[in-house]
Amino acid sequence: MSAHAEGRRIQDPAAFGRVAVLMGGHSGEREISLRSGAAIFEALRSTGVAAIAVDVQSDFLARLPTLRCDRAFIALHGRGGEDGVIQGALELAGIPYTGSGVAACAISMDKLRTKQLWQAQGLPTPPYMVLVDEPDAQQALESLGLPLIVKPAREGSSLGMSKVSAPEEMAAAFRRAREWDDRVLAERWITGGEYTVAILGDVALPSIRLETPHAFYDFEAKYRADSTRYHCPSGLMPDREAALSDLALAAFQGLDARGWGRVDFMIDRAGAPWLLELNSVPGMTDHSLVPMAARAAGLSFEELVWRILETSMEQR
Repeated sequence: MSAHAEGRRIQDPAAFGRVAVLMGGHSGEREISLRSGAAIFEALRSTGVAAIAVDVQSDFLARLPTLRCDRAFIALHGRGGEDGVIQGALELAGIPYTGSGVAACAISMDKLRTKQLWQAQGLPTPPYMVLVDEPDAQQALESLGLPLIVKPAREGSSLGMSKVSAPEEMAAAFRRAREWDDRVLAERWITGGEYTVAILGDVALPSIRLETPHAFYDFEAKYRADSTRYHCPSGLMPDREAALSDLALAAFQGLDARGWGRVDFMIDRAGAPWLLELNSVPGMTDHSLVPMAARAAGLSFEELVWRILETSMEQR
């Protein structure tokens, strides 16, 4: 038995029962969810867990009783998967699941509510403005200055996001974000390094620093580009690494998140960290950041998936 296996709380894969890996869905992140779900499914099967792969479609509620599952591993990204919807359905069915609960998922999916809660707790997040129409978009230029970033409030994987570096770019950025959501945010651009910290249970994994030739870490840089560079360990000095881990845990717990997740940051040129968002169901593909951080902590992908599944045992 390996040292990592000895650290498991559950030793027998049969203890998990029949596990439905929920993937796909109908959000703009369906393609990535299918890849995450397939990787998780294969990892569970390789460790002896009785897993089944389930592509969540519009008939999911009708199909749910026929799955005869004892718990669910949620690998659904974006709307329908990270916003509390699937979590609520599973709770009504009495099926334990991985990750955060209904409220934490609903809040963390909404970048506006997330920022408001973090601000109320005294946690640092960039100044922002809610954009209702194009006049608001122009007002944001005066209030926030340039550059800034415009984003839909309730989407993931950087879908619909644009960096605005000149006034004439603002109207198009607003319209692009509105294609994804009727709630749009403009946020002050933080010049500095992009970082992320994965959470597993109540432990922060090693931080990752991201480098991309793109304007920011967008969908293409996340999932398709070979030019994105990942630094893990990130190169922070031990005291700053510890401080970033503490802030990630405070942000995670401040939204009442549980199980696992990933907190994204910018660190400005003065060394100050700024919270961007919490991902309650992060990607688990070959380009994904949580598996990368787990490897730096000495956990294989299979062991990471096992540990995430273990957190579902805490639900009643």
